[in-house]
Amino acid sequence: MATFHEQVKGWHEGERAIHTLLKVPTSSRENPTNVGLSWSHGDRVSASPLVAIGTVDEQGRPWTSIWGGERNFAQQISHDRLAMASLVDKCHDPVVKSLGLDRLADGEVGQTSGDKAISALSIDLESRDRVKLAGKVVVGALVGRPNDEAVSQVQLAFQVEESLGNCPKYLNKKVIWAHLPSPQLVSSSLPLPEEAISLLAKADLFFLSSTNGQTMDTNHRGGPPGFMRVISNTDPSPGGDNCAVLIYPEYSGNRLYQTLGNLHTNPRIGLAIPDFDTSDVLYLTGTTELLVGDTAAAYLPHTKLAVKITVRSAIFVKDGLPFRGTPGEFSPYNPPLRKLTTEAPAPLSASKPTATATLVGKTSLSPTVSRFTFSLAFNNPKEKRLWNPGQHITLDFGGELDNGWAHMKNSDPQSLNDDYVRTFTISNSPPSNAEQEIKFEITARIHGPVTGFLWGYHISPRAARLEIPVLGFGGEENFRLIGTGKEKQKVFVAGGVGITPFLGQVHEIAATDHEVKLIWSLRADDLPFARDVLGRNEGIKQVKVRLFLTGGCGESGKVEIAKIKGLEGVKVEMRRLTKKDVQGDWFDKERKKYFLCAGVGMMKVLRGWLEGEEVVSESFEY
Repeated sequence: MATFHEQVKGWHEGERAIHTLLKVPTSSRENPTNVGLSWSHGDRVSASPLVAIGTVDEQGRPWTSIWGGERNFAQQISHDRLAMASLVDKCHDPVVKSLGLDRLADGEVGQTSGDKAISALSIDLESRDRVKLAGKVVVGALVGRPNDEAVSQVQLAFQVEESLGNCPKYLNKKVIWAHLPSPQLVSSSLPLPEEAISLLAKADLFFLSSTNGQTMDTNHRGGPPGFMRVISNTDPSPGGDNCAVLIYPEYSGNRLYQTLGNLHTNPRIGLAIPDFDTSDVLYLTGTTELLVGDTAAAYLPHTKLAVKITVRSAIFVKDGLPFRGTPGEFSPYNPPLRKLTTEAPAPLSASKPTATATLVGKTSLSPTVSRFTFSLAFNNPKEKRLWNPGQHITLDFGGELDNGWAHMKNSDPQSLNDDYVRTFTISNSPPSNAEQEIKFEITARIHGPVTGFLWGYHISPRAARLEIPVLGFGGEENFRLIGTGKEKQKVFVAGGVGITPFLGQVHEIAATDHEVKLIWSLRADDLPFARDVLGRNEGIKQVKVRLFLTGGCGESGKVEIAKIKGLEGVKVEMRRLTKKDVQGDWFDKERKKYFLCAGVGMMKVLRGWLEGEEVVSESFEY
C-alpha cells in the first residue's frame, strides 16, 4: 500500500485518465504538490486577503465559499496548520452549513473526527499570487456579533496535508478591501434569477471545488468578463430535471489537470461566483461533463476543451461576502471572449480541411492594409462548393504558427490559447465559369500573428509555396445586398476594412438595377486603400458613395483625395461620420435597409443611431 507521501507525489486514477485522454506526458513525472505546508507557502497565504474554501455536504455535494477581506486573516500557527478568522454569512454560506458550524451555539467550538476533507485556495489579486491547500478540519466555531443575526465570525483550524503554489495566468488584478456584509437571500431555487444571470455576464473570475473521494481541490478559473456562458436557464421540467446549464472553456494551464482528474472520477462540482462591486455571490453545485475537441467547439468556437455544468442547486445572496474589490488590469493571458454558437453566428467550418489555399499574390494598399490573393484547390473536386458573394472563408494557420504547448510565455501570452484558425471575408466574387482557375482575395489590416505572418511572407519562385488548409465558407444569407428585395434601398455603412463584404458583392450589384448607397468611414492614412477600392471596381460606379476621412493628410494625401473626388458618384468629407449623415435626406426614409460592418466601438454607435430602423450587421468577431 502506498504511503501518504507517495499518494501526494503520485497521480490518482482520474488524473492519469485525463493525461491519457489529452495526450500529455504529465503522468510520467512526479506530482509537484507538496506534502504539508511549508513556512514559505504559509507566508504567501497570510499575505493573501482572500481564501476560497471548499468542502462537501451530507449528500456528498461539493460547495465553495470565499472568506477574508484583509491580509493576515489566515495565518500559519504551527507546522502544517492554518488558523482563519473571517466574517461570514452564517445563514446562507453553504460551506459554513456543510461543516456544521451553523448548528453550534454562539462561540461553541465544534471538533471534528479529523476526517472532514476541506480544500482552499489563497489568492492575492494584486500580485496574482495563489496557493492551493488541501487537508482536514481540526476545530471550528462561529462567534456572533452584537445585534447582528445574519453575520458571524468563523474561526477555523485547518490541518494542511497538501499545498501547491500556482502560476498567475488568467487572474485579473483587483484591490481587495474588507466590507461588512448585509446578506439577503434572493433565491435558493432554479431557474437562476435575473440577478444571477447578470452576474455571470460580468464575472471574470470564479472558484470551483471538486473531490475524487479521498481528497479535495479548490482552484480558480479566470478570463475575460462573461467567459462562463449560459447554455440554458428555463423552468424545471415536470420530471424534476434541472434547467440551468453552464459552460466554460478550459484554457491552457500547467497540464496537471487536478480539477479535471477529480471530475473524471466524480463529476460533482461546487462553484462560488463573486461580484466584487456589490459583494453579491452565486453559489452553485452540480454535475459536469468534459467536452474535448469538436464536441467543445460545437458549443464554443475555437475551443478545444470545455466543462459543461448542469446546476443541481443554486443560492444567490445579495451583499453576502465580507469584501469588495476595485478592478485593475486584465491578465495578458486572457483569450478573446468566445460566445456560444447559439449566441453569435459561427464561421461555417469543417473539422477537417476541405481544400487548400495557396498564396499567389500580395498587394500593399496602405501602411496597415494589404490584399492577399490565393488560388484554391479542393481536396475532392466532386465536392467543390464555391462561396457566395460577401461570404467569409475559414483558414487554419496552425501548421505554420503553432509551436506547441508552453506553460508561460510572457513574450506572447495570447499564443497559449490560439488555435490560429482565422476567418476572413472574401473581397472578390466567385468565378462565373466553373472551369476557371479559382482565386479568392482577402483584404485585411495587420493585426495579430496571422496577418503579421502573411504581411511578412515573401513570395518568390524559389521559395516554398505557402499552402493553408481551408475549413470552409460561411456567412449570413441576410447580409447579401442583392436578393433582399429590389423594393428596398440598401445603405451599406462600413468602418475601415469593414468594406470587404461589400467588395465581394460589387459585381453582383453591377449586374442589377438595385439602388445601393455606400457610407465608408476611413482613416486618412488609408487613402491609397480607398483609391484602389473605388477605382478598381467598375460596379461601384452605379453606387452613390460618401467617403468620410478622419485624421490629417500631407501633400501626397491631398493628391490622393483629388483623384478620389474625380471618380464618378463619389463624395469625400474630411470629417467624422455623424448621426445625420447616416440618417440623411439622401435616403428614402420609407424604403431603406441598413447593412453594417465595422469594429465593436463603431458598431455600437451605429446601432444606437439606427434604433428602430431595419438593420442587419456583420462584425469582425468571427
